[in-house]
Amino acid sequence: MRKIYERPLSLKNARMRYCPGCGHSIVHRLIAEVIDDLELRERVIGVAPVGCAVFAYDYFNFDMIEVAHGRPPAAAAAMKRTIPETIIFSYQGDGDLAAIGTAEIIHAANRGDNISVFFINNATYGMTGGQMAPTTLPLQKTTTTPLGRDIRLTGHPLHVAELLATIEGASLVARCSVDSPQNIIQTKKLIKKAFMHQIEGLGFSLLEILSPCPTDWGLSPAQSIEWIRSAMMDVFKLGVLKDTWKDGR
Repeated sequence: MRKIYERPLSLKNARMRYCPGCGHSIVHRLIAEVIDDLELRERVIGVAPVGCAVFAYDYFNFDMIEVAHGRPPAAAAAMKRTIPETIIFSYQGDGDLAAIGTAEIIHAANRGDNISVFFINNATYGMTGGQMAPTTLPLQKTTTTPLGRDIRLTGHPLHVAELLATIEGASLVARCSVDSPQNIIQTKKLIKKAFMHQIEGLGFSLLEILSPCPTDWGLSPAQSIEWIRSAMMDVFKLGVLKDTWKDGR
Protein backbone atom coordinates (compact mmCIF):
# COMPACT_ATOMS: atom_id res chain seq x y z
CA MET A 1 0.00 0.00 0.00
CA ARG A 2 1.27 3.47 -0.90
CA LYS A 3 2.32 5.59 2.07
CA ILE A 4 0.60 8.97 2.28
CA TYR A 5 3.81 10.89 1.48
CA GLU A 6 4.72 8.79 -1.56
CA ARG A 7 4.05 9.95 -5.10
CA PRO A 8 1.08 8.14 -6.66
CA LEU A 9 2.00 5.83 -9.54
CA SER A 10 -0.53 7.71 -11.70
CA LEU A 11 1.40 10.98 -11.24
CA LYS A 12 4.67 11.55 -13.13
CA ASN A 13 7.82 12.52 -11.29
CA ALA A 14 7.86 15.97 -12.91
CA ARG A 15 8.12 19.53 -11.61
CA MET A 16 4.79 21.27 -12.07
CA ARG A 17 4.87 24.69 -13.68
CA TYR A 18 1.68 26.04 -12.17
CA CYS A 19 1.88 29.38 -10.36
CA PRO A 20 2.63 29.30 -6.61
CA GLY A 21 -0.57 28.67 -4.69
CA CYS A 22 -2.50 27.32 -7.70
CA GLY A 23 -4.95 24.55 -6.90
CA HIS A 24 -4.38 22.46 -10.03
CA SER A 25 -1.48 20.52 -8.53
CA ILE A 26 -3.60 19.53 -5.51
CA VAL A 27 -6.43 18.27 -7.70
CA HIS A 28 -3.97 16.40 -9.94
CA ARG A 29 -2.65 14.50 -6.96
CA LEU A 30 -6.13 13.68 -5.66
CA ILE A 31 -7.21 12.30 -9.03
CA ALA A 32 -4.00 10.27 -9.30
CA GLU A 33 -4.44 8.86 -5.79
CA VAL A 34 -8.02 7.79 -6.51
CA ILE A 35 -7.03 6.15 -9.80
CA ASP A 36 -4.31 4.20 -7.96
CA ASP A 37 -6.67 3.26 -5.14
CA LEU A 38 -9.24 1.94 -7.62
CA GLU A 39 -6.53 0.26 -9.74
CA LEU A 40 -7.71 2.03 -12.90
CA ARG A 41 -4.41 3.26 -14.33
CA GLU A 42 -4.19 0.70 -17.13
CA ARG A 43 -7.65 1.51 -18.46
CA VAL A 44 -8.15 5.22 -17.80
CA ILE A 45 -7.97 8.00 -20.40
CA GLY A 46 -7.97 11.69 -19.47
CA VAL A 47 -9.10 14.51 -21.76
CA ALA A 48 -7.52 17.96 -21.44
CA PRO A 49 -8.62 21.17 -23.21
CA VAL A 50 -7.07 24.59 -23.79
CA GLY A 51 -6.22 26.74 -20.76
CA CYS A 52 -4.17 26.01 -17.65
CA ALA A 53 -5.85 22.60 -17.54
CA VAL A 54 -3.99 21.68 -20.75
CA PHE A 55 -0.83 21.01 -18.75
CA ALA A 56 -2.48 17.97 -17.16
CA TYR A 57 -1.06 15.70 -19.84
CA ASP A 58 2.46 16.55 -18.64
CA TYR A 59 1.78 15.24 -15.15
CA PHE A 60 -0.61 12.28 -15.30
CA ASN A 61 1.09 8.93 -15.83
CA PHE A 62 -1.55 7.36 -18.04
CA ASP A 63 -3.09 8.00 -21.44
CA MET A 64 -4.12 11.62 -22.04
CA ILE A 65 -5.51 13.37 -25.08
CA GLU A 66 -5.74 17.11 -25.80
CA VAL A 67 -8.75 18.40 -27.69
CA ALA A 68 -10.05 21.74 -28.93
CA HIS A 69 -11.19 24.42 -26.49
CA GLY A 70 -14.49 23.45 -24.86
CA ARG A 71 -14.80 20.07 -26.59
CA PRO A 72 -13.59 17.54 -23.95
CA PRO A 73 -17.10 16.20 -23.14
CA ALA A 74 -17.74 15.46 -26.82
CA ALA A 75 -14.39 13.68 -27.23
CA ALA A 76 -14.82 11.84 -23.93
CA ALA A 77 -18.31 10.66 -24.88
CA ALA A 78 -17.09 9.42 -28.27
CA MET A 79 -14.24 7.42 -26.71
CA LYS A 80 -16.51 5.95 -24.04
CA ARG A 81 -18.97 4.74 -26.67
CA THR A 82 -16.18 3.36 -28.85
CA ILE A 83 -14.25 1.60 -26.06
CA PRO A 84 -16.78 1.28 -23.22
CA GLU A 85 -14.47 -0.77 -21.01
CA THR A 86 -12.23 2.29 -20.50
CA ILE A 87 -12.68 4.87 -17.75
CA ILE A 88 -12.87 8.33 -19.31
CA PHE A 89 -12.64 11.68 -17.56
CA SER A 90 -12.29 15.28 -18.68
CA TYR A 91 -10.35 17.89 -16.71
CA GLN A 92 -11.56 21.41 -17.52
CA GLY A 93 -11.38 25.00 -16.35
CA ASP A 94 -14.24 27.47 -16.08
CA GLY A 95 -13.26 29.46 -19.17
CA ASP A 96 -13.28 26.21 -21.13
CA LEU A 97 -16.30 24.36 -19.74
CA ALA A 98 -18.55 27.27 -18.77
CA ALA A 99 -17.95 29.49 -21.81
CA ILE A 100 -17.02 28.01 -25.19
CA GLY A 101 -17.89 24.52 -23.96
CA THR A 102 -21.34 25.25 -22.54
CA ALA A 103 -23.18 23.36 -25.29
CA GLU A 104 -20.94 20.31 -25.01
CA ILE A 105 -21.29 19.93 -21.24
CA ILE A 106 -25.07 20.45 -21.25
CA HIS A 107 -25.68 17.90 -23.99
CA ALA A 108 -23.26 15.37 -22.47
CA ALA A 109 -25.26 15.60 -19.25
CA ASN A 110 -28.55 15.45 -21.12
CA ARG A 111 -27.47 12.29 -22.97
CA GLY A 112 -26.38 10.76 -19.69
CA ASP A 113 -22.93 10.03 -21.12
CA ASN A 114 -21.12 7.66 -18.76
CA ILE A 115 -18.09 9.90 -18.19
CA SER A 116 -16.61 11.77 -15.22
CA VAL A 117 -15.96 15.52 -15.47
CA PHE A 118 -13.70 17.50 -13.12
CA PHE A 119 -14.45 21.21 -13.44
CA ILE A 120 -11.95 23.66 -11.89
CA ASN A 121 -13.62 26.93 -10.95
CA ASN A 122 -11.23 29.79 -10.16
CA ALA A 123 -13.57 32.57 -11.33
CA THR A 124 -11.23 33.79 -14.07
CA TYR A 125 -9.53 32.96 -17.35
CA GLY A 126 -6.23 31.81 -15.89
CA MET A 127 -3.86 31.12 -18.78
CA THR A 128 -4.68 34.13 -20.94
CA GLY A 129 -4.19 36.84 -18.33
CA GLY A 130 -7.08 36.90 -15.88
CA GLN A 131 -10.01 38.13 -17.96
CA MET A 132 -13.61 37.88 -16.78
CA ALA A 133 -15.01 34.35 -17.01
CA PRO A 134 -18.62 33.14 -16.79
CA THR A 135 -17.89 32.32 -13.14
CA THR A 136 -16.43 35.73 -12.22
CA LEU A 137 -18.17 37.13 -9.14
CA PRO A 138 -20.17 40.39 -9.09
CA LEU A 139 -17.82 43.35 -8.52
CA GLN A 140 -14.77 41.09 -8.94
CA LYS A 141 -11.93 42.94 -10.66
CA THR A 142 -10.30 41.29 -13.66
CA THR A 143 -8.23 42.55 -16.57
CA THR A 144 -11.43 43.09 -18.58
CA THR A 145 -13.48 44.38 -15.61
CA PRO A 146 -10.99 46.72 -13.88
CA LEU A 147 -13.82 48.41 -11.96
CA GLY A 148 -15.42 45.10 -11.01
CA ARG A 149 -17.95 42.90 -12.80
CA ASP A 150 -21.15 44.83 -13.44
CA ILE A 151 -24.00 42.32 -13.67
CA ARG A 152 -26.13 44.91 -15.53
CA LEU A 153 -23.67 44.70 -18.42
CA THR A 154 -22.25 41.18 -18.23
CA GLY A 155 -24.83 39.15 -16.35
CA HIS A 156 -24.52 37.00 -13.26
CA PRO A 157 -21.99 34.26 -12.46
CA LEU A 158 -22.98 31.01 -14.14
CA HIS A 159 -23.85 28.29 -11.63
CA VAL A 160 -22.80 25.28 -13.65
CA ALA A 161 -23.44 22.65 -10.98
CA GLU A 162 -26.93 23.93 -10.22
CA LEU A 163 -27.72 24.08 -13.94
CA LEU A 164 -26.58 20.53 -14.66
CA ALA A 165 -28.28 19.12 -11.56
CA THR A 166 -31.64 19.91 -13.18
CA ILE A 167 -30.84 17.71 -16.19
CA GLU A 168 -32.36 14.25 -16.08
CA GLY A 169 -29.32 12.51 -17.58
CA ALA A 170 -26.96 13.71 -14.84
CA SER A 171 -26.19 11.06 -12.23
CA LEU A 172 -23.86 12.89 -9.84
CA VAL A 173 -23.36 16.66 -9.54
CA ALA A 174 -21.46 18.18 -6.62
CA ARG A 175 -19.32 21.17 -5.66
CA CYS A 176 -16.30 21.07 -3.35
CA SER A 177 -13.11 23.03 -2.66
CA VAL A 178 -9.40 22.63 -1.98
CA ASP A 179 -9.12 25.47 0.54
CA SER A 180 -8.53 23.34 3.66
CA PRO A 181 -7.42 19.85 4.70
CA GLN A 182 -11.01 18.94 5.55
CA ASN A 183 -12.30 20.07 2.16
CA ILE A 184 -9.42 18.38 0.34
CA ILE A 185 -10.38 15.10 2.03
CA GLN A 186 -14.01 15.64 0.98
CA THR A 187 -12.90 16.47 -2.57
CA LYS A 188 -11.01 13.19 -2.80
CA LYS A 189 -14.09 11.29 -1.62
CA LEU A 190 -16.20 12.97 -4.30
CA ILE A 191 -13.59 12.27 -7.01
CA LYS A 192 -13.79 8.60 -6.05
CA LYS A 193 -17.58 8.75 -6.14
CA ALA A 194 -17.50 10.31 -9.64
CA PHE A 195 -15.37 7.43 -10.89
CA MET A 196 -17.56 4.89 -9.10
CA HIS A 197 -20.66 6.26 -10.81
CA GLN A 198 -18.93 5.59 -14.12
CA ILE A 199 -17.72 2.13 -13.10
CA GLU A 200 -21.27 1.22 -12.07
CA GLY A 201 -22.67 2.56 -15.35
CA LEU A 202 -24.84 5.19 -13.70
CA GLY A 203 -24.17 7.90 -16.26
CA PHE A 204 -22.83 11.45 -16.31
CA SER A 205 -21.05 12.89 -13.28
CA LEU A 206 -19.55 16.34 -12.71
CA LEU A 207 -17.54 17.60 -9.78
CA GLU A 208 -17.04 21.38 -9.60
CA ILE A 209 -13.95 22.25 -7.55
CA LEU A 210 -13.30 25.76 -6.19
CA SER A 211 -9.59 26.44 -6.65
CA PRO A 212 -7.28 29.39 -5.89
CA CYS A 213 -5.62 31.50 -8.59
CA PRO A 214 -3.34 33.91 -6.66
CA THR A 215 -1.58 35.32 -9.74
CA ASP A 216 -4.69 36.51 -11.55
CA TRP A 217 -6.50 37.48 -8.35
CA GLY A 218 -3.54 39.68 -7.33
CA LEU A 219 -3.38 38.00 -3.92
CA SER A 220 -0.90 35.93 -1.98
CA PRO A 221 -1.56 32.18 -1.75
CA ALA A 222 -2.79 32.60 1.83
CA GLN A 223 -5.06 35.51 0.87
CA SER A 224 -6.44 33.47 -2.02
CA ILE A 225 -7.54 30.72 0.33
CA GLU A 226 -9.32 33.29 2.48
CA TRP A 227 -10.99 34.81 -0.60
CA ILE A 228 -12.43 31.43 -1.56
CA ARG A 229 -13.97 31.20 1.91
CA SER A 230 -15.13 34.80 2.24
CA ALA A 231 -16.32 35.45 -1.32
CA MET A 232 -16.53 32.41 -3.61
CA MET A 233 -18.34 30.12 -1.18
CA ASP A 234 -21.07 32.72 -0.68
CA VAL A 235 -21.85 32.53 -4.40
CA PHE A 236 -20.89 28.91 -5.12
CA LYS A 237 -22.26 26.83 -2.25
CA LEU A 238 -20.50 23.57 -1.46
CA GLY A 239 -22.41 20.31 -1.38
CA VAL A 240 -23.85 17.40 -3.33
CA LEU A 241 -26.62 18.72 -5.57
CA LYS A 242 -27.62 15.41 -7.13
CA ASP A 243 -26.69 11.78 -6.48
CA THR A 244 -28.70 8.96 -8.03
CA TRP A 245 -26.75 6.20 -6.28
CA LYS A 246 -29.55 5.15 -3.96
CA ASP A 247 -27.50 3.28 -1.39
CA GLY A 248 -25.36 6.37 -0.74
CA ARG A 249 -22.00 4.68 -1.18
